[in-house]
Formats: sequence, C-alpha cells, structure tokens
Amino acid sequence: MAAPTTTPADYAAAYVMEPMTAADWLAVTPMALCIAFGAILMMIRHRTHWHPPVALTGLALLVLNNGLLLAKVMADGPLTMMMGRWLPPFGIAITVDLSGALLALSAAIVAFCGALYAHVEINNSGRRYGFYPLLMLLMAGVCGAFLTGDIFNLYVWFEVLLISSFGLLILGSEREQIDGALKYAVLNLMATTLFLIAVGYLYAIFGTLNMADIAMKVPQYAETAPLMTLTALFILAFSMKAAAFPVNFWLPASYHTPRVVVSALFAGLLTKVGVYALFRVVVMLFPVEREALSLVIAIVAALTMIFGAIGALAQNDIRRFLGFVVVAGIGNMMAGVAIGGDMAVGAAIFYALHSILLMTALYLVAGEIGRIGGSFRLDRVAGLWTAAPAFAAISLALFFAASGLPPFSGFWPKALLVKASIDIGAWWLAASVLVSGFLTTIAFGRVFLFSFWRPVAAAGREQPTAVPASAGALRWRFTPIVILTGFVVWFGLFPDSLIVVTQQAAAGLSDPTAYIRSVFPEGGAR
Repeated sequence: MAAPTTTPADYAAAYVMEPMTAADWLAVTPMALCIAFGAILMMIRHRTHWHPPVALTGLALLVLNNGLLLAKVMADGPLTMMMGRWLPPFGIAITVDLSGALLALSAAIVAFCGALYAHVEINNSGRRYGFYPLLMLLMAGVCGAFLTGDIFNLYVWFEVLLISSFGLLILGSEREQIDGALKYAVLNLMATTLFLIAVGYLYAIFGTLNMADIAMKVPQYAETAPLMTLTALFILAFSMKAAAFPVNFWLPASYHTPRVVVSALFAGLLTKVGVYALFRVVVMLFPVEREALSLVIAIVAALTMIFGAIGALAQNDIRRFLGFVVVAGIGNMMAGVAIGGDMAVGAAIFYALHSILLMTALYLVAGEIGRIGGSFRLDRVAGLWTAAPAFAAISLALFFAASGLPPFSGFWPKALLVKASIDIGAWWLAASVLVSGFLTTIAFGRVFLFSFWRPVAAAGREQPTAVPASAGALRWRFTPIVILTGFVVWFGLFPDSLIVVTQQAAAGLSDPTAYIRSVFPEGGAR
C-alpha cells in the first residue's frame, strides 16, 4: 500500500496570497458595519431609548467609511476585495469604482439625516417593531448593491433591501399601509423574478457572474440574439425597480402610506439602486446592445418624464405629488442611459446624486408641512409663509432645485442632458426634458402658492399653528433638512467639481479597463 503523499498543496493557484491592507477593508466595511449595528440593535430591542444613539453612531461611521472609500478610489482607481480570499472569478468580488463610491457616500448621508429626523418621528412602538434594525439592514442592501462586483451578489443585495423595505413600509400596520405594501411587494417581486431569470440566462452564456470577467468576454458574443434578449430582460427588470413608465404605478400608490421618514428614505434610495443597476449592467457590460436598444430606452425615458410631471400636476396630496416627481426624475436618468457617452451618463450620475439628497429633503419638508399645516392636502393647507418664514424659504430653494431652475442643482444635469440629446439629433428627447421641467415647475409653483403663499382667509381656515414641540424636537426635525438643503445648494452654486467627477465616473463605466485590472491584476481569469 502506497504511503500518502505529503506534498503541500499550492494554494497560490486558488487563493489571494498577498496580505490585505487596511484600505482594502474599506470596501467591505459598509455592509459589515450595517449588519453588525443591526444585530446590536436587535440585542437591545427592549431598550428602545438606546436605539437612536446606537443607530446614529453606526450611520456616522458609515458616512466616515464611505467618505474614505471615495477618497481612496479617487486617488488610486477602482478597489477590489475578494471574499474568502478565493481568486476571481470563483470568489465573490466587492469592487468599488467611482460611480459606486459616489452613490454609496450620498446614500450614507441621507440615511444619517433620516435617522436624525426619526429620533422624533418614530415613537417607542415603531422602535419596538424594529425601525432601526430594518434601517441598518436596508443600508446594508443599498451599499452592497452599489459596491458589489458580482451580478448574483447584486441580486442578493436587492433581496436584502426589498425585505427590509417591506418591513419598514408596514411599520404601523395601518390599512392604507398594507394596501400600499401589497402593490409595492407584488411589482418588486415580479421584477426580482425577472432579474433572477436574467442572471441564470447570463450564467448559461458566459459561465461566470463576475462583472469584470463578463466585461472581458462580452466582445465574443456582441450583437448576437442571446445578448439582445439578455439585455432586454435586464432593462425590463431594472426599469420596474426604478419605477419607469409603464411599470411605475406601484410607486405613487405606496410611497405616501408609510411614516414620512420612511417615504423620504425610499424616495432617496430605492429607485436609484435600480438606475445604478442600469448603469452597471447596460452601460458597462452590454454597450453594443444598449446602443441597439437606445431608441426604446429613450422613448421609455421621455414617457416617464412627461407622465411623472403630468401626474404631479393632478395631485392634491403632497406625498403623492412627490411620488410622481420621483418618477419624472427617473426619466431624466434613463435619458442619460439611452443617449450614452460620458457627457450624458455623467449627467445621469449627477442627477442621481442630486435626486438622492433632494427627494429625501422634499419628503421631510412634506412631513413638516403636514405637522405645521395640519394636513397633507393642498386644499386644506395655507398661510405657511407667515407661520414659518424660514421653513418656507428653505422649501422654496428645494422646489427650485427640483424644478431644474438655475442656479440650483437640478439645472446642471438637465442642461447637460439637453445638450447631449441635441448633439445626437434627438431633439424630441431634449424637448421632453424641457417640457417635463416646465410642467414640474408649474406643479411646484402650485404647491407653494397653495400651501405657503395663499392667505388662510382665502382657504376658509384658521391660521395654521404648529403642533407644540420642544426646541430640542425642532432641532431634530430641521437639522437634517438644513444639512440636505446645504448639499443641494452647494451642488447648484459650485457644480464644476461634481461635473468633473461624474464625467470621470461615466468614463469608468464606458471603458472598464481599470475596473477589470482591479479584479484581475495579472490580466485575466485563471
């Protein structure tokens, strides 16, 4: 009987042998941090007074980590960390490029601001039912989706954020919430199923789910029927996630039902994850197929913009009105995907960053309109300008930004999109951006005239008086609105640096050489 061999295995062929640096851990820390703080919050679930400080600590660390991650990526290019140290394409890659890092940092900022507002918005009942653990789980899903380099892992993070968002949506268990949650869940589950089918089809074609590996293999299959089918499946699935026309009716039907802070976080984050997935998959992985389907995407984008703006004009409830404004914004970002090129895709990334911060702020403003005016209905609220002049001024600045008026943040990405549309001869798409912006301006003007400018006597109501609140409670409510408004104003007044960074992020998507080199430093899969 032969003696067993004692030759040591050569792990260098299967594992990353170099030691991880501290900077490498920045890529995986966002998800680990959120899950760890979510677990801590579950362990102290009966001590509800500890929930806000623990969650705020975790989210402040998340902002710090994502800020350092962005600085690292801007300085050294895309960053990759392999899970379990398995070499790609077999190990799960966390790969962070400029677009992912920008969106992850903005998501962390709005989550921190949301947690500040939630300190007074979410009562002990909401805390006992898990608001803060669900918020941390939601952020784990959002950050994971923005930072993953593996397409099946992208599906997993979509599931994580879907489960946590469903829990946040039904927090309170009111009948209206259950109705909204049902519409939200059914459409998102359909989109997730389509996404899973597309992932299986993709694996059947390429034999890998690593995005860098796919990007290297795609030229062999370019302009073939399987890739066209695959791209169309991804576009349909992500368009449903992003609430693009005509599969967007779930958003206005559900976003007005949960707590204001939950609506604010959903409006800022969830649809942007769908748009980001379009950037990553359609723009980076399948550029030839994107070009072939660009007319279809452009038509969907134009209809989404116009439908969203007309829908906003027809609303009497401010929260439903904002739901249609979210939809109109999705059309602008899809227009960037349809046009392609660094200018248009960079403008879409700029718009996504602006929209994450702006829509969160606008929903918090809607919460304050409801608290001070006593209702969310335009026909019942009046005189807020005299009741709260500083709040009215902040709201007006945000309304201008959402309308795309200069010099506020919404103007610059729309101007770039219009120029990019005209450059390729798509005048009708440029006209859609302008008409949508015009209708949105009228819609916000209507909200301001009714809620703020209209005298209370004209509305047949008494002067609105805010629900009594301590000075401390007012600070918790207005601090996040002021922080987010500061970012929106800064983007508008000093757009140059952000335009440069977003154009670089778009260039990284259209030419993924640096992204591939980050995953395969030796030049290819083993």
